[in-house]
Amino acid sequence: MFSLALPADSQRSLEEAVARGDVVPAGELAAIRAADGERAKLETWLEGHGFSVEHVSEDGTSVYTTSTVANLAKQLQVDMVQVTKDGITFTAARNAPSLPATVGEGVQAIIGLQPFRHANKHFRSVVRPIPAAEAARVLNSPPYLVSEILAAYGAGGLTVDGTGQTIAILIDTVPKTSDITAFWKANDLKTKASRIKKINVSGAALGPPEGEETLDVAWSSGIAPGAKIRVYASGSLSFVALDRALDRIIADLPRNPGLRQLSISLGLGETFLGGPQGEVAIQHQKFLRLAAAGVNVFVSSGDAGSNPDQTGHGSHGPLQAEYESSDSAVIGVGGTSLHLTPQGAVSAETGWAGSGGGASIFFGRPVWQTAAGVPAGDRRLVPDVSLVADPGTGALLILNGAATQIGGTSWSAPVWAAFCALINEARTRAGKPALGFLNPQLYPLAGGPCFRDITAGTNGAFQAGAGYDEVTGLGVPNVGRLITALTT
Repeated sequence: MFSLALPADSQRSLEEAVARGDVVPAGELAAIRAADGERAKLETWLEGHGFSVEHVSEDGTSVYTTSTVANLAKQLQVDMVQVTKDGITFTAARNAPSLPATVGEGVQAIIGLQPFRHANKHFRSVVRPIPAAEAARVLNSPPYLVSEILAAYGAGGLTVDGTGQTIAILIDTVPKTSDITAFWKANDLKTKASRIKKINVSGAALGPPEGEETLDVAWSSGIAPGAKIRVYASGSLSFVALDRALDRIIADLPRNPGLRQLSISLGLGETFLGGPQGEVAIQHQKFLRLAAAGVNVFVSSGDAGSNPDQTGHGSHGPLQAEYESSDSAVIGVGGTSLHLTPQGAVSAETGWAGSGGGASIFFGRPVWQTAAGVPAGDRRLVPDVSLVADPGTGALLILNGAATQIGGTSWSAPVWAAFCALINEARTRAGKPALGFLNPQLYPLAGGPCFRDITAGTNGAFQAGAGYDEVTGLGVPNVGRLITALTT
């Protein structure tokens, strides 16, 4: 995939609007695109040199192509070699690609030449017997039900359920409908399978459910049972496939005006991404456009603590934050360990050891990232907020027909997206427009009743403490209080 940059002044204006939390009118946003002349010149060169142009994003920044390995090596002057990772052998470029100066002037990145590099899923399951009968289950103890999580975070008994809102899920495959309906039944939720829309972005055969896709859909739909859910299945976790799915989400916005929240439970340590001008620059343009359109993107911060390795599950890598949660146009969601009393009150909540967090090497400190506890420095910090994630205090899930207990920041992100749907519905009822980018609106609320500060726990290099920290961010929400603060 060949990526063209937006004009510098357009990029700057979008960055400034998002940093203020402004929503850019659709007409203005549609006019911000890559220079048509540069894109046309690139397409002409590609089609004349053995490439097939399969798709071009609506803003003209992403040109998706196919070609033979031999032609790629010749035209882009790369040395293609065999690379084996996790038992799979890939054909990948050993050196950086190049283009003729007359063609490559507007191209900021060429990706997909190292297919072994991909995002990781952020979910963990606990395999243990779970009583099939509701009567045998101990209330307010793991695996937690939807009603218990709603009550724990100040969302129990609210009059909003996400009606009029749409939650997008970006993942590689889709869940079984039978698993989702069984989850709803176990949680006594009256809803319909027709509210779930499955979109196969690539059109290729999708893999079987592994848990991530089921967790995302079950819990976002459970927390906001009145919202529609659109599952964008990318087909793989390669960054090219994820980019194509993001483009599809952006293209679908005009026909889905309630699509104001997106959950992504994927990531890769920043040091494994190869530099800011590759995948990061491409995805940042897309996240920036989504934020400017009023779509809040919630991204899990990771399940391997402060030092994730390339698998995203081992904690023996370098000290680093994970991208995509470190992008300055998304809300990074960390994790906690939650314990409830038999009556459903919070007895203890601490930072989870697996919660990803730290300072970004790609993004500078946003103007909105200021609150008590935010350490001095000039780098973007992760996470922004948090929620229960520890699989040991995990969620009920029905996977392939069997009840299981599951966790990870993959649980935190879709629940936060569903909370956003509740807030947006409340704003609609109050006669207000949908939320802009949330972070500039959340940080000023730090230390008040909208958040419960998490002051204990560690993810390795960082400690949870008073105020902001790189384990749990601003803390966990009181949704009812957030609704009041953001609608009055």
